[in-house]
Amino acid sequence: MHTILGANGVIAQELSRGLASSSLKIRQVGRSPRKVHPTDETVVADLLDAQATAKAVAGSEVAYLVAGLKYDAAVWQEQWPRVMRNVIDACKEHDARLVFFDNVYVYGRVDGLMTEDTPFNPISRKGEVRARIATMLLDEMEQGNVQAMIVRAADFYGPGAVNSLAYATVFQRLKALKTPQWIGNPDTVHTFTFTPDVGHAVAVLGRSSEAYGKTWHLPTTREPLTGADFVRLACELAGQPYKLQLAPRWMLKLMGIFMPVLRENEEMMYQFVHDYRFDSSRIESALGLKATPYRRGISETLRSGAENRV
Repeated sequence: MHTILGANGVIAQELSRGLASSSLKIRQVGRSPRKVHPTDETVVADLLDAQATAKAVAGSEVAYLVAGLKYDAAVWQEQWPRVMRNVIDACKEHDARLVFFDNVYVYGRVDGLMTEDTPFNPISRKGEVRARIATMLLDEMEQGNVQAMIVRAADFYGPGAVNSLAYATVFQRLKALKTPQWIGNPDTVHTFTFTPDVGHAVAVLGRSSEAYGKTWHLPTTREPLTGADFVRLACELAGQPYKLQLAPRWMLKLMGIFMPVLRENEEMMYQFVHDYRFDSSRIESALGLKATPYRRGISETLRSGAENRV
């Protein structure tokens, strides 16, 4: 049994598709879990509840922690450590291996490439939380208490990724025939990971015994597109003239009233003012996994409408 903790999100759905190709039994866990495939098992559980989490993990060979919490620093500070503690304890109790889907907030601002060896240097409240829970898991791994791995992606985009910044500022606006927007400096490089690549790679890693005990960066194209380049390519593929609206800070605050991903992005602005380069050479070399080029990924996202991928 491969158990997905955090059902319904785009990463959970893409992971489910990746696991289904190997005919594994899949359990979807969440507060209101939905099946991705008719054969999926669903279990209602709140990961803030230790007993419910343990029951949800029971009988699992691998548990994937891909849950998302409300994008709010205060919520993260209170709830993420509890979720991680409950999941680690559940995996220890039931001898399940753990795959934790993380982000790059732990690295803070990086001059150059972000790799698996980049030291933790968070410069935001959200980054401090991610460093705390990642360290919690790494300590348990080092002590031999749990077989686990940490997998990380850059900012992502793709079919169904409606909570992503790229969707809110680019894809949704192109669909509405509006001018795409960008925050920060559009002339700096900003890497994006394609969500179907995430699902496939995490499914491969979860089934690879040699992958445990390590941190992996998920396949991400090396094309050094700036924000302006990304928008220009999206406009071309959407058959619309290239236009770009730069969103000043006051506009972001106004937009944030309606889009939480923007409201809570203020402390993360360093990612859009400086180059944000994510490297996945290690997984590409070790497992032969390749990233989808931007042209194809953007085309598929536009074609899907980025609304539903069920």
